[in-house]
Amino acid sequence: MGQSILEYLNVQVEGSGRRILVLAHGVGTDQSAWKHILPFFLRDYRVVRYDLVCAGSVNPDHFNFRRYTTLDAYVDDLLDILDAIGVERCAYVGHSVSAMIGILASIRRPELFSKLIFIGASPRFLNDVDYHGGFEQEEIERVFLAMEANYEAWVNGYAPLAVGADVPTAVREFSRTLFNMRPDITLFVSRTVINSDLRGVLGLVTVPCSIIQTARDVSVPMSVATYLTNHLGGRSTVHLLDIEGHLPHLSAPHLLAEVLRRALAR
Repeated sequence: MGQSILEYLNVQVEGSGRRILVLAHGVGTDQSAWKHILPFFLRDYRVVRYDLVCAGSVNPDHFNFRRYTTLDAYVDDLLDILDAIGVERCAYVGHSVSAMIGILASIRRPELFSKLIFIGASPRFLNDVDYHGGFEQEEIERVFLAMEANYEAWVNGYAPLAVGADVPTAVREFSRTLFNMRPDITLFVSRTVINSDLRGVLGLVTVPCSIIQTARDVSVPMSVATYLTNHLGGRSTVHLLDIEGHLPHLSAPHLLAEVLRRALAR
């Protein structure tokens, strides 16, 4: 008998509160990225964490290269998890690509979400006419070539850039989870994320949203947070963290937890 999705995506439900809070990690990490955030919310929430199927903590046999060619399959996983544990309504925190997974899930099932909170979110990483996503196609292709040529060297170079701040423990933790991923899966998922473009569906979001953006993020420029708040269909607010980096839950968890609390209370 095969494993259930709750088993193979390592779903954890902790806490004693009545409200449900979902913490969804981004590519390159796993649910352990929330370990410094988790204690702040266990009293007031039942906190749901899980691993994306691409995470190094998940058996790679579960990663179907044909199925996970778009973000829709990740949305299926999220909704299947919430249905399996009986969630009728929740607040959702998504980091990076999981922010976009949350957007798509809320369009399908708006009644399921009371609030969406995005950290380091981007509907489109590539630049376009009248849109600054942060990257040109040519430079992204160079990154993919570097990943293919020497994954270890790429991780050692990318992890400090992504963390941004001078927090060696965060760099080590991000490096650990990147190294846990199978390199071909990392490359495949990175291509899927880069090729995604959710700008056209933002107006379909009706759930209230909070956008958490650091002052300097190598992956997501400030202009993207402005674009999101201008184009999301529901009420949205931006919370600026005066720190550097794409992973504040690793580099500045106490600060992020305070901002998450405020965002959840709005």
